[in-house]
Amino acid sequence: MRLVIPAIMAVGALFLAVQSVLSLVSDVRTQQIVNRRLQFKDRYATHNEAMVELRKSRGLDQDGNLTMSLHWLNRLIVRSGLKFQPAKWAAMSLAGAAVAGVAAFIYLGGLFAAIPVFFVVLVAAPILVIRHLAGARAKKLAAQLPDALQIVCRSLEAGHPVATAVSLVAREMPDPIGTEFGMTADEVSYGMSLTNAVQRMAERAGDPDVELFAATVRLQEKTGGNLTELLKSNTNTIRERQTMRLKVRAASSEGRVSAMILTSAPFIVMTAIHLLRPEFYGSVIHEPLIQYSFAGLLVWMGIGNLVMNRMINFKM
Repeated sequence: MRLVIPAIMAVGALFLAVQSVLSLVSDVRTQQIVNRRLQFKDRYATHNEAMVELRKSRGLDQDGNLTMSLHWLNRLIVRSGLKFQPAKWAAMSLAGAAVAGVAAFIYLGGLFAAIPVFFVVLVAAPILVIRHLAGARAKKLAAQLPDALQIVCRSLEAGHPVATAVSLVAREMPDPIGTEFGMTADEVSYGMSLTNAVQRMAERAGDPDVELFAATVRLQEKTGGNLTELLKSNTNTIRERQTMRLKVRAASSEGRVSAMILTSAPFIVMTAIHLLRPEFYGSVIHEPLIQYSFAGLLVWMGIGNLVMNRMINFKM
């Protein structure tokens, strides 16, 4: 049981490393193209075909709806921005789970420990990695959103229609905001209302600031008013919220560092002891009492991390 968390972290690191290498190769090949949507437009003959293929690459069907029966997992995949490749993900997960299972079989002894470790890593590691990538992408998108809204405001002030202003962001800004606004512009171009297209973008992004932008567009459509002024006020609000988040993050930095130290210290100490004195744990690791004690310690550590996360995680 003590190898479950390190095994999940190892598989997650392997998954991130492979995705980073693949992304680097893709960036080198398309270094002249601003964002992923423009890559699809350059690859396919018509805009409609490019839009459909881009949706499919994100885990959506040709109409932009979720394709998987597990909607929560499908939304997580869409928000991560990863290219939808379930076969490759399954192979990577099986390989990582097999490595973790073999390690558990060797160090913990027998199938009794190896089988649970195998299935925990197989299921938990991909979900944790995708969730991490989705959160990182949402933060990057939120950081780009004020600049994107400023481009929209300046385009509207110049007399352009809303669809043109949105498509300008898609042409000028990199991912993830460029592709999200580009998909919105394509949906508007093919007959969807601006409100519905922006709401879909908010669902794909999974960020509260994008939800605020979608709410502003809905409000303007229902009550009227100057959209440019509303978006300017929206931009100022988003910047102030981001500033407040940074202040909260700075104030909670001590707690986050303490949580990381308290979580990693037992594993570092155990690894050092095992390398220096293998018999220290090796001679008693097969005892049921020791195994249950390690399992209890992991559960207790998990509870402690949840408590510390609640103490330092402030939502705005």
